[in-house]
Amino acid sequence: MKIGAFGSFFAPGTHPQSIGRLAKDMDEAGLDSLWFGEHALLFDEMEFPYPGSADGRLPIPHGQGAPDQTAIIGYLAGMTTNLRFGTGISLITQRNPIYTAKEFATLDWLTQGRVDLGVGVGWCKEEVLASGYNWHDRGARCDEALDLMINLWTNDVTDHNGANFTVKGAHMDPKPIQTPHIPLIIGGFSKAALRRTAKYGAGWLGFGLTPQMTAPMLAALDSALAKEGRTRTDIEIIMMPGDDSEEAADAFAELGVNRLTPMIEINNKTDTNERVAYLERLANKFS
Repeated sequence: MKIGAFGSFFAPGTHPQSIGRLAKDMDEAGLDSLWFGEHALLFDEMEFPYPGSADGRLPIPHGQGAPDQTAIIGYLAGMTTNLRFGTGISLITQRNPIYTAKEFATLDWLTQGRVDLGVGVGWCKEEVLASGYNWHDRGARCDEALDLMINLWTNDVTDHNGANFTVKGAHMDPKPIQTPHIPLIIGGFSKAALRRTAKYGAGWLGFGLTPQMTAPMLAALDSALAKEGRTRTDIEIIMMPGDDSEEAADAFAELGVNRLTPMIEINNKTDTNERVAYLERLANKFS
């Protein structure tokens, strides 16, 4: 089981040097990957609560936000050699898929194949609508966007005529370094997310789960994979755990989790050396 981290930080409160220092320390420690979340906009009032907190609100201080994923990865890639970078997740349903395909293909080229694209449909209705897209059809739009992105990444000439996007006779370069294309890591717990994983995924991304909660999710994923003629050996299981103790790590490894990415809070006052050292110990144990 490979060990990475999910970086939690907000801007402008966190100095870029703090993020860069963490990435370099992780790279030197031989850790696997560093992942970042995404929210372009935040709202004081939301129709649907944030599922990751007890009060339904994003735990982001007023005046702070989540910086752009692609800019962070590009910034950190130049400071590192082997560390991979992942998005946990990119909100595909409120992104233009042509620009998303271009951005991540460019990142894959710049990093020489060190990028994983985490994909999700999102839960914030206000953010989807403000981005210019409909809420009710976001699942179908996500699938179409993935089809179009894969087409752009793998074909010399792209023709696409869908319900949401139309492209004719288009070329996109550079292509991703990774083959057949950038790994798509599908996040989410719904039946639709598991179906999407089975159809498109190089991996499934679980967030905030304990080993006990993970086991039934993997059983459901096995069923979805079987419908596509695939098995869990065809994909990676990436877990951003709700319990990152060593005992939980042992249990995740027994369940067949391939990559464990515990949370690291990054700010100007916190020394992350102890956290990186702990992750390095885990990495050595499971190597």
